[in-house]
Amino acid sequence: MPVEHRVDVLLIGGGVASVRCARTLRRRKFAGSILIVGDEAVLPYNRPPLSKELLRGDVGLELIAAEPASWYERQRVDLLTDAPVASLDPDARLATMGDGSTIRFSQCLLATGAEPRRLTIPGAEHALTLRTFADAEAIRRAAASGRRAVVVGGGFIGVEVAASLAALGVEVTVHELAPALWGGVLGTTLSAWAVGVLNESGITVRLGEAVSSLDDVRADLMVTGVGVTPRVALAEAAGLAVDDGVVADAGRRTSAPGIFAAGDVARVDGRRVEHWHAAREGGEAAALAMLGELLPEPRAPWVYSEFAGHLLDVVGWAPTFDDELPLLGGHVVAYLVGRRVEQLAIIDSAVSVDAARTLVAGSPSPADVERLAS
Repeated sequence: MPVEHRVDVLLIGGGVASVRCARTLRRRKFAGSILIVGDEAVLPYNRPPLSKELLRGDVGLELIAAEPASWYERQRVDLLTDAPVASLDPDARLATMGDGSTIRFSQCLLATGAEPRRLTIPGAEHALTLRTFADAEAIRRAAASGRRAVVVGGGFIGVEVAASLAALGVEVTVHELAPALWGGVLGTTLSAWAVGVLNESGITVRLGEAVSSLDDVRADLMVTGVGVTPRVALAEAAGLAVDDGVVADAGRRTSAPGIFAAGDVARVDGRRVEHWHAAREGGEAAALAMLGELLPEPRAPWVYSEFAGHLLDVVGWAPTFDDELPLLGGHVVAYLVGRRVEQLAIIDSAVSVDAARTLVAGSPSPADVERLAS
């Protein structure tokens, strides 16, 4: 007979959003029971190093863990790994696990993340993708020094993987369909700088070039990084509102009472930001909302990337912009909507990210941005 468990807070997803939610609940003196369930067989971990330090072999799994194993016991947070959730009933406050057991909860966070998009061209089945620790390990095993690799996709993952492979001695070619890296969403100025950085690392970058087949590609290793899709199947089956992610408000409340969403799967106030910072802050906001506490003022989105020895921070939100303006000797690119700056790209910490987040929230002028360095 299937086992039924009861828990005050159920956190679905073994990533940083769930761990940060649990951490915030305990820091706010929440004494109820907390259970994290994840479908990977390892402790929750931070994903950014997968394409960087972990792929290069600079760190191991224990150093990218969201919290050490002992933390869960100390904080009385129960953890189930390799435990996929099969279905969710918001009205009954019931989750059914893959093994048939059930979990009754008072409140639940959906932090199921996203999964890589798959190319539908011949030979795509032979390419590797990067989303999990196991994916990173598979790419690193295949990246024997001196081999040739092709990376399809010049977004954040593609650029980072290419740079890490080059650091391992692999000859790398990047193919990007758009005329600029990052699908063109960060403009041509930043793309031109990044192409130069990658070229200096021995990486060939081919922009505006479609790959119609991977069957004829001469490479020992192929990696595709063409974006991700939010993992909304569980939410859709549960009847939650879904629109390019699980629809949620600033408190990460979904359309069902007692159900919250955070991380890559959540579309918060019309935005879905696929990054560690959004997941971390989303988990914290969900915890505060669960406790009925006031939320902090939302801050400008922030994503970061590291490749070939350079750090790139992108602050703000400008999915479309009217102009891109190099500032501070080209170390900052401002993205203008009208005459106001709605987004900044910051190279190698040219200005404080914290100060930039505060400034961009007020739609500053380019002159205001210049003063950040003073």
